[in-house]
Formats: sequence, C-alpha cells, structure tokens
Amino acid sequence: MTKKYFLLSTLLLSLIIIGCKSTPKQSEKEIISTISLVFAGDIMAHKPNYNMKNYNKIWQGISDIVKDSDLAFANLEAPVCDELPYSTYPNFNMHSDYPQAAIDAGFNVFSIINNHSNDQGLQGIKGTIDWAQKIENKTKDSERPVIINGLNEIPNSPVSYKLIHKGEWTILFCAITEILNRPDYRSYMNYVVSSKSGWEEFSKYILKVREENPCDLLILSIHTDEPEYISPVSLRRKEYYYKLLDECGVDIIYTNHPHIIRERELIGNSQTNYLNKAIIYGNGNLISGQRWEPDFENPSNPRDDTGDGFIWKLTFCKCSTEISPFIKKSEPFYITTYINTAWEFVIQKLDDNFIEYLNEIGRKKWAGYIKRRKQISEQTKETIIWQ
Repeated sequence: MTKKYFLLSTLLLSLIIIGCKSTPKQSEKEIISTISLVFAGDIMAHKPNYNMKNYNKIWQGISDIVKDSDLAFANLEAPVCDELPYSTYPNFNMHSDYPQAAIDAGFNVFSIINNHSNDQGLQGIKGTIDWAQKIENKTKDSERPVIINGLNEIPNSPVSYKLIHKGEWTILFCAITEILNRPDYRSYMNYVVSSKSGWEEFSKYILKVREENPCDLLILSIHTDEPEYISPVSLRRKEYYYKLLDECGVDIIYTNHPHIIRERELIGNSQTNYLNKAIIYGNGNLISGQRWEPDFENPSNPRDDTGDGFIWKLTFCKCSTEISPFIKKSEPFYITTYINTAWEFVIQKLDDNFIEYLNEIGRKKWAGYIKRRKQISEQTKETIIWQ
C-alpha cells in the first residue's frame, strides 16, 4: 500500500493541483452531519510574547477563523507552571494566563507534548498536567470544552489519547512526540522512538486503540523528529505516514516541530471518488518571537519563515450511505506575526487586506515585506493523491 502512495505522489510532484477531483454531489438529504476542524501550529512563548500586557491582543486578527469551527487544534510548546517564573528559550515556561488567551480566542484542543515539555523538569511537567486537568474540568460542561493530551499523571503509562464527542461525531485524538531535548522524565510523556522498531510498535498500538474505540475520525498529532527550518519531507517518513493512514485507522496526521510552513496532502479513495484523509507536514509557528528582527531588505531570508504560519480548516461530512466521513471543504489561511508600533507581537492574516492596512497607516516598509512574505508562503504545495 505504501508503494502505491509513493507512485502516485511522485507522479504528482510535477503537477500542482488546485481544487479537488470532482466528486458526486451529495443532496442535503444524504448529508446527515458535518464537523469543521481547524489545525494550527506552535504556540511559543518567547520573551517579547509574554512581556505583552494583554495576551488577548495576540489573537484578535484570527479569532474569527478559530471560533468558526467545532474543534480548533494547536501545539502548546512550553510547560504551563504558575509556580515557576516565565522563561524564554532555551528552557521555556508560561503561566496559565498565556494559553488562556488562546482558549478565549477559540482554540480548544491542545497537544502539550513536544521537545520542550520537560524544560522545567518534573515540577514543570506536573504543573502542566495540573493546569490541563483544571481547564478540562472547568470547561467540560461549556459550549466549547477544552481537550488536552500528551502528558500522563502516572509514569510509564501507555500512550494516552482522548475521545472527543461533538454532536453526532466521535473524534479520537492522540498527541505524541518523537523528539526530546533531554531524556528527563520521559516516562510521563507520550514519547515514541523515531526508529523502524519504534514506528512499528506504535503502528500496532494505534491500530489497537482504533479498534477498541469506535470513532468517526482518528487525529494523530506528531511532534516530529526532523530538522528544524527545513522544508523537504523524506520519502521514508511519508511512507510511514501513509501506513498509519491506510493500515492503522488514522484519518488525519497533524505534525509540527520545523517551525515553518511545509507541504500538505489531501488523500482520496478512487473507488468512492471522495477525499477522506489528510496529512499536514508542518503548520509553522502560530505565535512566536523568533522573527523579532524582520529582514526588510531580504524578505526571502529563510530565517524569516519562522514568522509565518498556516491554518488549515477542513470540513468533514457524514451521509446516509455507507461512505466513511469525507472532506467536503478545504480552506487554507496563511498568517503572519506582525510587530505593531507598540512592539507587540500579534497574529494577522497574511492577505491583501492586511497589506492595504499597512499602506494606509504609513508602514510602507512593513507593507512591502508582508507582500513578499505572502508570495513566499503561498508557494507551499498542496497535493491531492488518489489511491
């Protein structure tokens, strides 16, 4: 099966497909339920970010996208421990008011497992678990419950996961990391060794989880053991992901770690003529302070890629036939971290309206820079593969 994916992928490398293969049009009667999912990148907390007085300002530029979804996913890339001070790179820590602003903006499903999860040792891990439990309990009866996965209260537990019930949908969410900056306290983490044997063991495990937990969609978040700031994805890794999709019951693979926007794939079943699976190879940063000094003279500087990100909104449908959930709509949104005149780092949509706004307020240098960054980000490839 992975070989079949490979052949189709390589055939399509020279062909950029815009839109979707035509699919049989479903009548309103046949479609019985829909769910909209938003996938975003890394929530970082560098010093310029957490020094802001009002964290809600970070999210004002994109909250309409986020709130217009049933589930909105992001990777929280730092411990959350109020008992320890805020801390920037290389050993991050944030207080609960920082992710709370993202929750207020509409994000409600978080991975908390990544290479920075043990930056503050066991105290940071336990503080993060405590925060996660409190926010889940606080919101469980609300219209938008928060779901968090990746760390485990009991050491040496099997890889954990969460079942999310939203209307007529059941979503299984599992967040893992393949990379740690140091090995301390990994027994508390959803950690999978990035090796042939590690991948094989996890493939068997996640298949068993899917079989034991009937669900409409299985979403796997992977903090991937790949070089940072590098766009290409290895064939070996792609074949592993295709195996997870085709043989292990995974429907969406959602990866982060490189801190830049990477390619993405929509995968369809040629027998049913429906798109039904997706791989996001990297959303880039959702918010960070990495691009604290934009290169206005050379906007294509690779380091400046860390200031842009990607939000992918996928709408899935179920219908009255035996067809499995399928993707009805794919909506890409490119975003950028903008440094306003108060030197606050805020997220804006990377679009013509924002460029026009910058020109209107006289920030011509920023307008030219963002225009070029928009062109660079939009070159990111979206491929459709039919199996």
